[in-house]
Amino acid sequence: MRIGCYSSNGTGQPWCGARTSDDDVVNLHAAGKKAGVEIPRRLPELLETWNWKERASFAVDYAMENEVDCHAIDDLERHAPIGDPQKVVCVGLNYEEHAEEGENPIPDEPVLFSKFPTAVRGPDDDITWDPEYTYEVDYEAELVAVIGRRARDVSADEARDYVAGVTVGNDVSARDLQHGDGQWVRGKSLDSFAPTGPELVTLDEIDDVHDLDIWTEIDGERLQDSTTANLIFDIDYLVSFCSRAFTLEPGDLLFTGTPPGVGVYRDPQVLLGDGTTVTVGVEGVGELTNTCRHT
Repeated sequence: MRIGCYSSNGTGQPWCGARTSDDDVVNLHAAGKKAGVEIPRRLPELLETWNWKERASFAVDYAMENEVDCHAIDDLERHAPIGDPQKVVCVGLNYEEHAEEGENPIPDEPVLFSKFPTAVRGPDDDITWDPEYTYEVDYEAELVAVIGRRARDVSADEARDYVAGVTVGNDVSARDLQHGDGQWVRGKSLDSFAPTGPELVTLDEIDDVHDLDIWTEIDGERLQDSTTANLIFDIDYLVSFCSRAFTLEPGDLLFTGTPPGVGVYRDPQVLLGDGTTVTVGVEGVGELTNTCRHT
């Protein structure tokens, strides 16, 4: 199942919708109401609902059979699948070649940092910053796990049961702030520095989440090109590791790390600028495209 967050013609309250084809989206809240099944408007609340996948599937079947509440994707505005997560947890240096390109040691355990939830944006939204505040803005393609159940001190063997699905993320980074501060939160957390989407894809839609191509294209040129098979710490280990330290809640985002090829370590450097278009893709999950704008 592929579930995103949409609104009609840029007006009205956003709602979670199931993508049924390349062109169509079912409004789960509206279809569920007609079918007699309660489905919240927001995806985090849906994830907290008992038997949520079955409820969503029932609403989709009802909508398609009765030809109601099905919208053409081109008529909708897309938003981040999870627009206001409680937490955005990120993992640094989780691909060996990325650690090596920055002359960092290979970590023995996950390196965690956070992005503030106000950084989250959706597909098609602009990435914005003041060039007088930061001048060294970079891209990072990432596979993002979305937590589906409250997780506290779970084992790696159990961890997959706590993941609702995955989406695509861009861990946009102000390198001058990140490296100047000596820690990463400010440089990673500027407003709009966590685009995600286009949809949450449940794991049953993917053959092997740890064997997916992942890439970044800058103005059409591919500069990152790797696979999630190269993750040092996989999603199961990361969910378990995080849950031993703090409680993960439904809708929390877990950025799993970026492969090599980021702009700051290229020669010459390739940094983001006003008008740059960034596309991050993960095989079987989707593509996320955002344009950069100075403010």
